[in-house]
Amino acid sequence: MEIEYFAHETAVIDQGCTIGKGTKIWHFSHIMKDAVIGSVCNIGQNVVVSPGVILGNNVKVQNNVSIYTGVICEDDVFLGPSMVFTNITNPRSAVIRRDQYATTVVRRGASIGANATIVCGNEIGEYSLIGAGTVITRNVKPYALVVGNPGRQTGWVSEYGHKLSFNSDGTALCPESGQRYRLEGETVTKII
Repeated sequence: MEIEYFAHETAVIDQGCTIGKGTKIWHFSHIMKDAVIGSVCNIGQNVVVSPGVILGNNVKVQNNVSIYTGVICEDDVFLGPSMVFTNITNPRSAVIRRDQYATTVVRRGASIGANATIVCGNEIGEYSLIGAGTVITRNVKPYALVVGNPGRQTGWVSEYGHKLSFNSDGTALCPESGQRYRLEGETVTKII
């Protein structure tokens, strides 16, 4: 069977993983058994993708990221350099808790900034933007802009990652794409 992805010669690809067409895996990265990586992904240098991790299509993983068992990233997710996932809420070296890994879901189009930490068991909403160094300790709403430690929502962003300013009628316009958005209560939706 022909390999339809690129892996640098220093990358370690375990038997039993699935890697989609057009994906690139760079220096010193390790893709472990039973990991599933979609098409046209970019896995940077020194990345570990643990067993059972699922990455959708067009996921960009920057250097020095460990993606632990329990993490699911949908299509078009961006994981910034050295950001961190966890998978146990109360880890102890002397206590084995492999049967207690929590699931963390990063929804379509979300971006997580450099050196951010995502505490396991939380959902990162679609097209949300997590600022560099942010610590996520609870679920993040779709289109939310979250920064700080602990992470706090400071606004809303468009699918292109621009901060949205809502008019008195509850609508906003992305300056790059021209897409329109509506804010109703604590929910942002794109107007089609």
